[in-house]
Amino acid sequence: MCAPPVYAPRPAGRVRTCRPPRTPRTPFPPPPARPPATRPPDVIVVGAGPAGLLLAGDLAAANLKVTLVERRAHTAGNLTRAFAVHARTLEVLDARGLADDLLKTGRQVTEFNLFGSRALDLSRLRSRFPFVQITPQYEVERVLERRALAAGVDFRYDTELTAVETHTTGVTARLRTAEGAASDLTAPYLVGADGVRSRVRESLGLPFPGESVIASMILADVRLDEEPEAVLTVGGKGDAFAFMVPFGDGYHRVMGWSRSREAARTEPADPSSPVELSEIQEIARTALGVDHGLHDPRFLTRFHSDERQVPSYRVGRVFLVGDAAHVHSPAGGMGMNTGIQDAANLSWKLAAVLRGRAEDELLDTYHEERHPVGAMVLRVSGAMVRVALSGNPLSRAGRTLATRLAGSVPPLAGRAMRLISGIGISYGSGRGEHPLVGRRVPDLTLVEGRLYELLRKGEHVLVASADGPLPLAVPPHTVRAHWARGSSLLVRPDGYAAWAAYEPSARQRRRAAAERRASGGNSRPDSPQK
Repeated sequence: MCAPPVYAPRPAGRVRTCRPPRTPRTPFPPPPARPPATRPPDVIVVGAGPAGLLLAGDLAAANLKVTLVERRAHTAGNLTRAFAVHARTLEVLDARGLADDLLKTGRQVTEFNLFGSRALDLSRLRSRFPFVQITPQYEVERVLERRALAAGVDFRYDTELTAVETHTTGVTARLRTAEGAASDLTAPYLVGADGVRSRVRESLGLPFPGESVIASMILADVRLDEEPEAVLTVGGKGDAFAFMVPFGDGYHRVMGWSRSREAARTEPADPSSPVELSEIQEIARTALGVDHGLHDPRFLTRFHSDERQVPSYRVGRVFLVGDAAHVHSPAGGMGMNTGIQDAANLSWKLAAVLRGRAEDELLDTYHEERHPVGAMVLRVSGAMVRVALSGNPLSRAGRTLATRLAGSVPPLAGRAMRLISGIGISYGSGRGEHPLVGRRVPDLTLVEGRLYELLRKGEHVLVASADGPLPLAVPPHTVRAHWARGSSLLVRPDGYAAWAAYEPSARQRRRAAAERRASGGNSRPDSPQK
Protein backbone atom coordinates (compact mmCIF):
# COMPACT_ATOMS: atom_id res chain seq x y z
CA MET A 1 0.00 0.00 0.00
CA CYS A 2 1.14 3.57 -0.69
CA ALA A 3 1.09 6.05 2.14
CA PRO A 4 -1.94 8.37 1.96
CA PRO A 5 -1.16 11.68 0.29
CA VAL A 6 -1.34 15.04 1.96
CA TYR A 7 -4.57 16.69 0.81
CA ALA A 8 -3.12 19.83 -0.64
CA PRO A 9 -3.65 20.48 -3.29
CA ARG A 10 -17.63 48.29 -8.36
CA PRO A 11 -15.44 50.66 -7.30
CA ALA A 12 -18.67 52.07 -8.71
CA GLY A 13 -20.31 55.43 -8.46
CA ARG A 14 -23.43 56.10 -6.46
CA VAL A 15 -26.51 54.62 -8.06
CA ARG A 16 -28.82 57.13 -9.66
CA THR A 17 -32.06 55.96 -11.17
CA CYS A 18 -34.52 57.53 -13.53
CA ARG A 19 -37.22 55.87 -11.44
CA PRO A 20 -37.12 53.45 -8.52
CA PRO A 21 -35.73 50.15 -9.80
CA ARG A 22 -38.08 47.20 -9.67
CA THR A 23 -36.68 44.20 -7.95
CA PRO A 24 -37.25 41.31 -10.37
CA ARG A 25 -38.37 39.16 -7.47
CA THR A 26 -37.33 38.36 -3.97
CA PRO A 27 -35.62 34.95 -4.04
CA PHE A 28 -37.11 33.81 -0.72
CA PRO A 29 -39.16 35.14 2.17
CA PRO A 30 -37.10 36.33 5.13
CA PRO A 31 -35.24 33.51 6.87
CA PRO A 32 -37.15 32.03 9.79
CA ALA A 33 -36.22 33.12 13.27
CA ARG A 34 -33.64 30.81 14.77
CA PRO A 35 -33.12 29.92 18.42
CA PRO A 36 -30.04 31.37 20.11
CA ALA A 37 -26.84 29.67 19.00
CA THR A 38 -25.70 26.98 21.41
CA ARG A 39 -22.05 27.57 20.50
CA PRO A 40 -20.06 30.27 18.75
CA PRO A 41 -19.55 29.98 15.01
CA ASP A 42 -16.64 28.14 13.47
CA VAL A 43 -16.56 30.60 10.57
CA ILE A 44 -17.99 34.07 10.00
CA VAL A 45 -18.74 34.84 6.37
CA VAL A 46 -19.27 38.50 5.46
CA GLY A 47 -21.31 39.08 2.29
CA ALA A 48 -24.29 37.16 0.91
CA GLY A 49 -23.38 37.28 -2.77
CA PRO A 50 -22.78 34.08 -4.76
CA ALA A 51 -19.28 33.45 -3.34
CA GLY A 52 -20.33 33.98 0.28
CA LEU A 53 -23.48 31.90 -0.08
CA LEU A 54 -21.66 28.95 -1.66
CA LEU A 55 -18.89 28.98 0.93
CA ALA A 56 -21.29 29.28 3.86
CA GLY A 57 -23.44 26.46 2.49
CA ASP A 58 -20.42 24.20 2.01
CA LEU A 59 -19.21 24.72 5.57
CA ALA A 60 -22.66 24.22 7.08
CA ALA A 61 -23.11 21.05 5.01
CA ALA A 62 -19.89 19.82 6.67
CA ASN A 63 -21.64 20.21 10.07
CA LEU A 64 -19.77 23.38 10.95
CA LYS A 65 -21.41 26.38 12.62
CA VAL A 66 -21.52 29.31 10.19
CA THR A 67 -22.81 32.86 10.60
CA LEU A 68 -23.33 34.89 7.43
CA VAL A 69 -23.42 38.67 7.84
CA GLU A 70 -25.02 40.81 5.11
CA ARG A 71 -25.40 44.59 5.11
CA ARG A 72 -28.44 44.56 2.82
CA ALA A 73 -31.94 43.77 3.95
CA HIS A 74 -33.12 40.37 2.78
CA THR A 75 -35.81 41.88 0.57
CA ALA A 76 -33.50 44.45 -1.02
CA GLY A 77 -32.96 44.08 -4.75
CA ASN A 78 -29.41 43.26 -5.75
CA LEU A 79 -28.27 45.43 -8.65
CA THR A 80 -26.40 42.82 -10.62
CA ARG A 81 -24.10 43.08 -13.60
CA ALA A 82 -23.56 39.31 -13.77
CA PHE A 83 -25.53 37.17 -16.20
CA ALA A 84 -23.12 34.54 -17.53
CA VAL A 85 -22.70 31.24 -15.70
CA HIS A 86 -19.83 29.41 -17.37
CA ALA A 87 -19.25 25.66 -17.72
CA ARG A 88 -16.87 25.26 -14.79
CA THR A 89 -19.21 27.11 -12.44
CA LEU A 90 -22.07 24.87 -13.56
CA GLU A 91 -19.87 21.89 -12.70
CA VAL A 92 -19.23 23.39 -9.25
CA LEU A 93 -22.98 23.77 -8.78
CA ASP A 94 -23.58 20.24 -10.11
CA ALA A 95 -21.26 18.91 -7.40
CA ARG A 96 -23.74 20.44 -4.93
CA GLY A 97 -26.92 19.25 -6.66
CA LEU A 98 -27.86 22.77 -7.81
CA ALA A 99 -27.08 22.92 -11.52
CA ASP A 100 -30.27 21.31 -12.79
CA ASP A 101 -32.39 23.78 -10.83
CA LEU A 102 -30.45 26.74 -12.22
CA LEU A 103 -30.73 25.41 -15.78
CA LYS A 104 -34.51 25.83 -15.53
CA THR A 105 -33.94 29.60 -15.50
CA GLY A 106 -32.60 31.73 -18.31
CA ARG A 107 -31.34 30.39 -21.61
CA GLN A 108 -28.31 28.52 -22.88
CA VAL A 109 -25.83 29.96 -25.39
CA THR A 110 -23.48 27.71 -27.34
CA GLU A 111 -21.66 30.51 -29.16
CA PHE A 112 -19.65 33.17 -27.36
CA ASN A 113 -19.28 36.26 -29.54
CA LEU A 114 -16.03 38.23 -29.53
CA PHE A 115 -16.68 41.86 -30.49
CA GLY A 116 -19.06 41.05 -33.36
CA SER A 117 -16.46 39.23 -35.47
CA ARG A 118 -16.14 35.52 -34.77
CA ALA A 119 -17.87 33.41 -32.15
CA LEU A 120 -16.34 30.64 -30.07
CA ASP A 121 -18.21 27.35 -30.47
CA LEU A 122 -18.79 26.32 -26.86
CA SER A 123 -20.49 23.08 -27.89
CA ARG A 124 -16.97 21.68 -28.31
CA LEU A 125 -16.21 22.01 -24.60
CA ARG A 126 -15.56 18.67 -22.91
CA SER A 127 -18.05 19.19 -20.14
CA ARG A 128 -21.55 18.15 -19.21
CA PHE A 129 -22.33 21.84 -19.74
CA PRO A 130 -20.93 22.86 -23.16
CA PHE A 131 -22.54 26.30 -23.10
CA VAL A 132 -22.98 29.52 -21.14
CA GLN A 133 -26.11 29.73 -19.04
CA ILE A 134 -27.55 33.24 -19.38
CA THR A 135 -29.43 33.96 -16.18
CA PRO A 136 -29.42 36.88 -13.71
CA GLN A 137 -27.18 36.69 -10.66
CA TYR A 138 -30.19 36.70 -8.35
CA GLU A 139 -31.17 33.27 -9.72
CA VAL A 140 -27.74 31.94 -8.78
CA GLU A 141 -28.15 33.47 -5.32
CA ARG A 142 -31.60 31.93 -5.02
CA VAL A 143 -30.39 28.33 -5.35
CA LEU A 144 -27.33 28.96 -3.16
CA GLU A 145 -29.34 30.67 -0.43
CA ARG A 146 -31.87 27.85 -0.33
CA ARG A 147 -29.07 25.31 0.15
CA ALA A 148 -27.39 27.42 2.84
CA LEU A 149 -30.65 27.79 4.77
CA ALA A 150 -31.34 24.06 4.58
CA ALA A 151 -27.82 23.34 5.86
CA GLY A 152 -28.38 25.57 8.90
CA VAL A 153 -26.44 28.76 8.13
CA ASP A 154 -27.25 31.55 10.61
CA PHE A 155 -28.15 34.55 8.42
CA ARG A 156 -27.72 38.07 9.80
CA TYR A 157 -29.28 40.38 7.21
CA ASP A 158 -29.49 44.14 7.82
CA THR A 159 -26.23 43.83 9.76
CA GLU A 160 -23.11 45.79 8.91
CA LEU A 161 -19.53 44.85 9.68
CA THR A 162 -17.79 47.86 11.18
CA ALA A 163 -14.38 46.38 12.01
CA VAL A 164 -12.35 43.19 12.16
CA GLU A 165 -9.94 42.40 14.98
CA THR A 166 -7.58 39.44 14.69
CA HIS A 167 -5.85 37.60 17.51
CA THR A 168 -3.91 34.39 17.92
CA THR A 169 -6.90 32.11 18.49
CA GLY A 170 -9.56 33.71 16.33
CA VAL A 171 -11.18 36.73 14.72
CA THR A 172 -13.68 39.18 16.20
CA ALA A 173 -16.21 40.88 13.94
CA ARG A 174 -17.72 44.11 15.23
CA LEU A 175 -21.28 44.35 13.97
CA ARG A 176 -24.05 46.94 13.89
CA THR A 177 -27.68 46.35 12.93
CA ALA A 178 -29.82 48.74 10.91
CA GLU A 179 -31.38 49.87 14.21
CA GLY A 180 -27.93 50.79 15.54
CA ALA A 181 -27.46 47.89 17.98
CA ALA A 182 -23.79 46.93 18.26
CA SER A 183 -22.42 43.48 19.04
CA ASP A 184 -19.26 41.38 18.72
CA LEU A 185 -18.97 37.94 17.18
CA THR A 186 -15.85 35.78 17.44
CA ALA A 187 -14.87 32.71 15.44
CA PRO A 188 -11.69 30.80 14.57
CA TYR A 189 -11.86 32.08 10.97
CA LEU A 190 -13.52 34.87 8.99
CA VAL A 191 -14.04 35.13 5.24
CA GLY A 192 -14.61 38.45 3.48
CA ALA A 193 -16.96 37.98 0.53
CA ASP A 194 -18.25 41.54 0.80
CA GLY A 195 -17.48 42.86 -2.66
CA VAL A 196 -15.31 45.49 -4.22
CA ARG A 197 -15.81 47.93 -1.33
CA SER A 198 -14.90 45.21 1.17
CA ARG A 199 -14.98 46.40 4.77
CA VAL A 200 -13.03 43.27 5.69
CA ARG A 201 -10.20 44.23 3.34
CA GLU A 202 -10.22 47.81 4.58
CA SER A 203 -10.14 46.68 8.23
CA LEU A 204 -7.06 44.60 7.51
CA GLY A 205 -5.38 47.60 5.92
CA LEU A 206 -4.71 45.68 2.72
CA PRO A 207 -3.94 47.67 -0.44
CA PHE A 208 -6.04 47.10 -3.54
CA PRO A 209 -3.67 48.15 -6.32
CA GLY A 210 -4.82 48.59 -9.90
CA GLU A 211 -6.31 51.07 -12.28
CA SER A 212 -9.54 52.20 -13.89
CA VAL A 213 -10.15 50.54 -17.27
CA ILE A 214 -13.42 52.16 -18.30
CA ALA A 215 -14.11 55.63 -16.94
CA SER A 216 -17.83 55.89 -17.63
CA MET A 217 -19.92 52.94 -18.78
CA ILE A 218 -23.70 53.25 -19.00
CA LEU A 219 -25.93 50.56 -17.60
CA ALA A 220 -29.65 50.38 -18.35
CA ASP A 221 -32.62 48.07 -17.91
CA VAL A 222 -34.98 48.66 -20.84
CA ARG A 223 -37.70 47.13 -22.95
CA LEU A 224 -37.12 46.42 -26.65
CA ASP A 225 -39.41 46.72 -29.65
CA GLU A 226 -37.35 44.16 -31.56
CA GLU A 227 -35.91 41.05 -29.96
CA PRO A 228 -32.25 40.46 -30.97
CA GLU A 229 -31.51 37.29 -32.91
CA ALA A 230 -28.94 36.14 -30.36
CA VAL A 231 -29.58 35.62 -26.66
CA LEU A 232 -26.26 37.29 -25.84
CA THR A 233 -25.61 40.30 -28.05
CA VAL A 234 -22.12 41.81 -27.99
CA GLY A 235 -20.69 44.33 -30.42
CA GLY A 236 -17.76 46.69 -30.76
CA LYS A 237 -17.50 48.93 -33.79
CA GLY A 238 -15.66 52.17 -34.30
CA ASP A 239 -15.66 54.09 -31.05
CA ALA A 240 -18.37 52.21 -29.18
CA PHE A 241 -18.97 48.95 -27.38
CA ALA A 242 -22.32 47.47 -26.28
CA PHE A 243 -23.65 44.38 -24.54
CA MET A 244 -27.29 43.26 -24.42
CA VAL A 245 -28.85 40.33 -22.55
CA PRO A 246 -32.43 39.45 -21.49
CA PHE A 247 -33.41 39.70 -17.84
CA GLY A 248 -36.17 37.13 -18.25
CA ASP A 249 -38.99 39.42 -17.14
CA GLY A 250 -39.53 41.39 -20.35
CA TYR A 251 -36.58 43.72 -19.75
CA HIS A 252 -33.06 43.62 -21.17
CA ARG A 253 -29.85 44.67 -19.46
CA VAL A 254 -27.79 46.92 -21.75
CA MET A 255 -24.26 48.14 -21.06
CA GLY A 256 -22.44 50.52 -23.38
CA TRP A 257 -19.51 52.87 -23.75
CA SER A 258 -18.69 55.54 -26.33
CA ARG A 259 -15.24 56.98 -26.98
CA SER A 260 -16.60 60.01 -28.83
CA ARG A 261 -18.85 60.94 -25.90
CA GLU A 262 -15.97 60.63 -23.45
CA ALA A 263 -13.65 62.64 -25.71
CA ALA A 264 -16.22 65.44 -25.93
CA ARG A 265 -16.25 65.92 -22.16
CA THR A 266 -14.20 68.74 -20.70
CA GLU A 267 -13.87 66.84 -17.42
CA PRO A 268 -14.43 63.23 -16.26
CA ALA A 269 -18.06 62.17 -16.03
CA ASP A 270 -19.59 62.28 -12.58
CA PRO A 271 -20.91 58.76 -11.90
CA SER A 272 -23.89 60.30 -10.13
CA SER A 273 -24.85 62.50 -13.10
CA PRO A 274 -28.18 61.57 -14.73
CA VAL A 275 -28.21 59.36 -17.83
CA GLU A 276 -30.49 60.09 -20.76
CA LEU A 277 -32.10 57.24 -22.69
CA SER A 278 -30.80 58.82 -25.89
CA GLU A 279 -27.22 58.14 -24.76
CA ILE A 280 -27.63 54.37 -24.62
CA GLN A 281 -29.70 54.41 -27.82
CA GLU A 282 -26.90 56.17 -29.68
CA ILE A 283 -24.25 53.83 -28.29
CA ALA A 284 -26.29 50.76 -29.27
CA ARG A 285 -26.77 52.03 -32.82
CA THR A 286 -23.04 52.71 -33.18
CA ALA A 287 -21.83 49.43 -31.66
CA LEU A 288 -24.56 47.05 -32.83
CA GLY A 289 -25.88 48.82 -35.91
CA VAL A 290 -29.39 48.98 -34.40
CA ASP A 291 -30.84 49.96 -31.03
CA HIS A 292 -33.67 47.40 -31.20
CA GLY A 293 -36.18 50.08 -30.21
CA LEU A 294 -34.90 50.72 -26.68
CA HIS A 295 -37.62 52.30 -24.54
CA ASP A 296 -39.29 52.39 -21.11
CA PRO A 297 -36.15 52.37 -18.93
CA ARG A 298 -36.67 51.24 -15.37
CA PHE A 299 -33.06 51.88 -14.47
CA LEU A 300 -30.25 54.07 -15.84
CA THR A 301 -26.88 54.71 -14.25
CA ARG A 302 -23.17 55.15 -14.86
CA PHE A 303 -20.34 53.16 -13.39
CA HIS A 304 -16.64 52.77 -13.91
CA SER A 305 -14.79 49.49 -14.23
CA ASP A 306 -11.48 48.84 -12.49
CA GLU A 307 -8.79 46.18 -12.56
CA ARG A 308 -7.51 45.50 -9.05
CA GLN A 309 -6.18 42.58 -7.03
CA VAL A 310 -5.24 42.32 -3.39
CA PRO A 311 -1.64 41.11 -2.80
CA SER A 312 -2.64 38.32 -0.42
CA TYR A 313 -5.87 36.33 -0.21
CA ARG A 314 -5.01 35.24 3.34
CA VAL A 315 -4.02 37.33 6.34
CA GLY A 316 -3.72 35.05 9.36
CA ARG A 317 -7.21 33.78 10.12
CA VAL A 318 -8.94 36.01 7.58
CA PHE A 319 -9.52 35.20 3.89
CA LEU A 320 -10.83 37.19 0.94
CA VAL A 321 -12.87 35.74 -1.92
CA GLY A 322 -14.55 37.13 -5.03
CA ASP A 323 -14.66 40.88 -5.66
CA ALA A 324 -13.19 41.54 -2.22
CA ALA A 325 -9.98 39.98 -3.56
CA HIS A 326 -10.07 40.91 -7.25
CA VAL A 327 -12.15 43.04 -9.60
CA HIS A 328 -11.89 43.43 -13.35
CA SER A 329 -13.75 44.49 -16.47
CA PRO A 330 -17.03 42.75 -17.38
CA ALA A 331 -15.50 41.41 -20.62
CA GLY A 332 -15.87 37.64 -20.79
CA GLY A 333 -18.37 37.49 -17.93
CA MET A 334 -15.81 35.88 -15.61
CA GLY A 335 -16.28 37.91 -12.41
CA MET A 336 -19.04 36.04 -10.58
CA ASN A 337 -17.68 32.73 -11.88
CA THR A 338 -14.20 33.40 -10.51
CA GLY A 339 -15.62 34.30 -7.10
CA ILE A 340 -17.70 31.12 -6.90
CA GLN A 341 -14.65 29.05 -7.80
CA ASP A 342 -12.61 30.90 -5.13
CA ALA A 343 -15.19 29.83 -2.57
CA ALA A 344 -15.20 26.21 -3.77
CA ASN A 345 -11.41 26.07 -3.42
CA LEU A 346 -11.42 27.49 0.11
CA SER A 347 -14.46 25.80 1.65
CA TRP A 348 -13.23 22.20 1.69
CA LYS A 349 -9.85 23.29 3.05
CA LEU A 350 -11.43 25.21 5.92
CA ALA A 351 -13.68 22.24 6.64
CA ALA A 352 -10.70 19.84 6.67
CA VAL A 353 -8.74 22.01 9.13
CA LEU A 354 -11.68 22.71 11.42
CA ARG A 355 -12.57 19.00 11.56
CA GLY A 356 -9.00 18.07 12.43
CA ARG A 357 -8.26 16.28 9.17
CA ALA A 358 -5.51 18.62 7.97
CA GLU A 359 -2.98 21.06 9.37
CA ASP A 360 -3.37 24.83 9.11
CA GLU A 361 -0.74 24.94 6.33
CA LEU A 362 -3.35 23.54 3.95
CA LEU A 363 -5.09 26.92 4.08
CA ASP A 364 -2.02 28.60 2.57
CA THR A 365 -2.71 26.72 -0.66
CA TYR A 366 -5.87 28.80 -1.16
CA HIS A 367 -3.78 31.88 -1.97
CA GLU A 368 -1.17 29.82 -3.80
CA GLU A 369 -3.77 28.32 -6.13
CA ARG A 370 -6.32 31.10 -6.57
CA HIS A 371 -4.20 34.27 -6.65
CA PRO A 372 -2.61 33.27 -10.01
CA VAL A 373 -6.09 32.51 -11.36
CA GLY A 374 -7.30 35.97 -10.36
CA ALA A 375 -4.27 37.52 -12.05
CA MET A 376 -4.98 35.53 -15.21
CA VAL A 377 -8.61 36.69 -15.26
CA LEU A 378 -7.45 40.31 -14.94
CA ARG A 379 -5.10 39.84 -17.90
CA VAL A 380 -7.64 38.09 -20.12
CA SER A 381 -10.60 40.36 -19.40
CA GLY A 382 -8.38 43.44 -19.55
CA ALA A 383 -6.98 42.45 -22.93
CA MET A 384 -10.47 41.81 -24.26
CA VAL A 385 -11.83 45.17 -23.21
CA ARG A 386 -8.76 47.12 -24.35
CA VAL A 387 -8.89 45.55 -27.78
CA ALA A 388 -12.64 46.15 -27.99
CA LEU A 389 -12.35 49.81 -27.01
CA SER A 390 -9.18 50.66 -28.90
CA GLY A 391 -9.42 53.88 -30.90
CA ASN A 392 -6.37 53.12 -33.02
CA PRO A 393 -7.28 51.92 -36.55
CA LEU A 394 -4.37 49.46 -36.51
CA SER A 395 -5.54 48.10 -33.18
CA ARG A 396 -9.08 47.72 -34.52
CA ALA A 397 -7.74 45.85 -37.54
CA GLY A 398 -5.73 43.68 -35.18
CA ARG A 399 -8.87 43.06 -33.14
CA THR A 400 -10.70 41.80 -36.21
CA LEU A 401 -7.81 39.55 -37.20
CA ALA A 402 -7.31 38.22 -33.67
CA THR A 403 -10.96 37.37 -33.16
CA ARG A 404 -11.16 35.68 -36.56
CA LEU A 405 -8.11 33.59 -35.70
CA ALA A 406 -9.48 32.80 -32.24
CA GLY A 407 -12.72 31.58 -33.78
CA SER A 408 -11.25 29.63 -36.70
CA VAL A 409 -7.88 28.19 -35.58
CA PRO A 410 -8.72 25.14 -33.42
CA PRO A 411 -5.80 25.39 -30.93
CA LEU A 412 -6.42 29.11 -30.32
CA ALA A 413 -10.18 28.68 -30.14
CA GLY A 414 -9.84 25.76 -27.75
CA ARG A 415 -7.52 27.63 -25.41
CA ALA A 416 -9.75 30.72 -25.41
CA MET A 417 -12.82 28.60 -24.64
CA ARG A 418 -11.11 26.70 -21.83
CA LEU A 419 -9.85 29.87 -20.14
CA ILE A 420 -13.11 31.81 -20.37
CA SER A 421 -15.28 28.82 -19.41
CA GLY A 422 -12.96 27.95 -16.52
CA ILE A 423 -12.56 24.28 -17.39
CA GLY A 424 -8.98 24.88 -18.52
CA ILE A 425 -7.87 26.29 -15.15
CA SER A 426 -5.46 24.04 -13.27
CA TYR A 427 -3.23 24.43 -10.24
CA GLY A 428 -0.17 22.54 -11.40
CA SER A 429 1.61 19.54 -9.93
CA GLY A 430 4.65 19.49 -7.72
CA ARG A 431 8.02 18.05 -8.62
CA GLY A 432 7.81 14.28 -8.93
CA GLU A 433 4.00 14.26 -8.86
CA HIS A 434 1.76 12.76 -11.49
CA PRO A 435 0.97 15.30 -14.26
CA LEU A 436 -2.77 15.00 -13.54
CA VAL A 437 -2.34 16.39 -10.01
CA GLY A 438 -3.88 19.86 -9.77
CA ARG A 439 -5.95 19.44 -12.91
CA ARG A 440 -9.73 19.58 -13.18
CA VAL A 441 -11.27 16.12 -13.31
CA PRO A 442 -14.22 15.86 -15.73
CA ASP A 443 -17.51 14.20 -14.80
CA LEU A 444 -16.36 10.59 -15.07
CA THR A 445 -18.83 7.73 -15.54
CA LEU A 446 -18.17 5.28 -12.71
CA VAL A 447 -19.66 2.02 -11.52
CA GLU A 448 -21.37 3.92 -8.70
CA GLY A 449 -22.68 6.75 -10.94
CA ARG A 450 -21.38 10.12 -12.10
CA LEU A 451 -18.32 11.53 -10.32
CA TYR A 452 -19.98 14.89 -9.65
CA GLU A 453 -22.91 13.15 -8.00
CA LEU A 454 -20.47 11.43 -5.64
CA LEU A 455 -18.77 14.78 -4.93
CA ARG A 456 -22.07 15.99 -3.45
CA LYS A 457 -21.02 14.28 -0.22
CA GLY A 458 -18.33 16.95 0.18
CA GLU A 459 -15.52 14.42 0.55
CA HIS A 460 -12.54 13.23 -1.46
CA VAL A 461 -13.42 10.53 -3.99
CA LEU A 462 -10.96 7.72 -4.71
CA VAL A 463 -11.46 6.28 -8.20
CA ALA A 464 -9.71 2.94 -8.66
CA SER A 465 -9.84 -0.07 -10.94
CA ALA A 466 -12.94 -2.19 -10.42
CA ASP A 467 -10.95 -5.46 -10.29
CA GLY A 468 -7.74 -4.31 -8.64
CA PRO A 469 -6.60 -3.70 -5.06
CA LEU A 470 -6.86 -0.30 -3.44
CA PRO A 471 -3.83 1.71 -4.58
CA LEU A 472 -3.32 3.51 -1.25
CA ALA A 473 -4.40 3.53 2.35
CA VAL A 474 -7.78 5.23 2.35
CA PRO A 475 -9.02 7.40 5.25
CA PRO A 476 -12.49 6.29 6.43
CA HIS A 477 -14.26 9.44 5.21
CA THR A 478 -13.10 9.05 1.59
CA VAL A 479 -15.76 8.03 -0.93
CA ARG A 480 -14.67 4.97 -2.91
CA ALA A 481 -15.59 4.55 -6.55
CA HIS A 482 -14.57 2.26 -9.38
CA TRP A 483 -14.14 2.25 -13.13
CA ALA A 484 -12.84 -0.10 -15.79
CA ARG A 485 -9.59 1.73 -16.45
CA GLY A 486 -6.24 0.65 -15.09
CA SER A 487 -5.40 3.90 -13.32
CA SER A 488 -6.36 5.56 -10.07
CA LEU A 489 -7.34 9.09 -9.05
CA LEU A 490 -7.97 10.80 -5.75
CA VAL A 491 -10.35 13.67 -6.50
CA ARG A 492 -10.57 16.64 -4.14
CA PRO A 493 -14.00 17.90 -3.04
CA ASP A 494 -13.61 20.82 -5.49
CA GLY A 495 -13.16 18.45 -8.44
CA TYR A 496 -9.39 18.67 -8.92
CA ALA A 497 -6.95 15.75 -8.76
CA ALA A 498 -5.07 15.45 -5.45
CA TRP A 499 -3.20 12.29 -6.43
CA ALA A 500 -3.00 9.99 -9.44
CA ALA A 501 -1.24 6.83 -10.48
CA TYR A 502 -1.07 4.57 -13.48
CA GLU A 503 -2.03 1.09 -12.33
CA PRO A 504 -0.53 -1.89 -14.16
CA SER A 505 -2.98 -4.04 -16.05
CA ALA A 506 -3.85 -7.57 -14.87
CA ARG A 507 -1.58 -9.00 -17.56
CA GLN A 508 1.29 -6.77 -16.43
CA ARG A 509 0.77 -7.79 -12.80
CA ARG A 510 0.79 -11.52 -13.67
CA ARG A 511 3.92 -11.10 -15.77
CA ALA A 512 5.69 -9.15 -13.02
CA ALA A 513 4.70 -11.77 -10.41
CA ALA A 514 6.06 -14.57 -12.62
CA GLU A 515 9.33 -12.73 -13.07
CA ARG A 516 9.67 -12.22 -9.32
CA ARG A 517 8.97 -15.89 -8.62
CA ALA A 518 11.53 -16.87 -11.21
CA SER A 519 14.11 -14.61 -9.59
CA GLY A 520 13.29 -15.76 -6.07
CA GLY A 521 11.48 -12.52 -5.12
CA ASN A 522 8.12 -12.21 -3.41
CA SER A 523 4.94 -12.42 -5.45
CA ARG A 524 3.29 -9.19 -4.24
CA PRO A 525 2.12 -7.06 -7.21
CA ASP A 526 3.89 -3.78 -7.69
CA SER A 527 2.29 -0.79 -6.03
CA PRO A 528 1.34 2.00 -8.43
CA GLN A 529 3.91 4.75 -8.70
CA LYS A 530 3.30 8.48 -8.75
